[in-house]
Amino acid sequence: MNARENTAQRSFVVLQIGHRRFALPAETVVELAPPVRLHRFPHTSPLLAGVIVRRGRIVPVYDAASLLVGRSSTAQRFYLIARCRANQASDLGAIAVNGECELASGEILPPAADHSSWVAGTLALPDDSVEVLDFGALAACHPANQSESPGAEFPS
Repeated sequence: MNARENTAQRSFVVLQIGHRRFALPAETVVELAPPVRLHRFPHTSPLLAGVIVRRGRIVPVYDAASLLVGRSSTAQRFYLIARCRANQASDLGAIAVNGECELASGEILPPAADHSSWVAGTLALPDDSVEVLDFGALAACHPANQSESPGAEFPS
């Protein structure tokens, strides 16, 4: 690998939600936390599952599975805590992941033509290609965007 190829390589955290794998840019991931009590409360934000308290901070937990795989995931092994916007340490969010996470490096390729707004691109892995998520766009989704979801239904 020459110097030019090395600069094109980025690090990603590959995670599993449901039976699918996705990736987040490693620079946005803050930590992988063990499952802790999810505090639920009445609200009208369709993707907000509740909040967790982590290191003295209240972190919203988004039900990414409902958008990404079409149904909420009840099995969770970890909370992946990430910055919703690059370089904004105060704007954290979490998603429940139910499989192993791994670090991978590669070049982000453009997303498919019919990609959802929360897909930033595609990461080609040796055994698979996974969608790279834009966590900020995912966290900002509203019911008006549910047509992009593979079968998710939101309460009215």
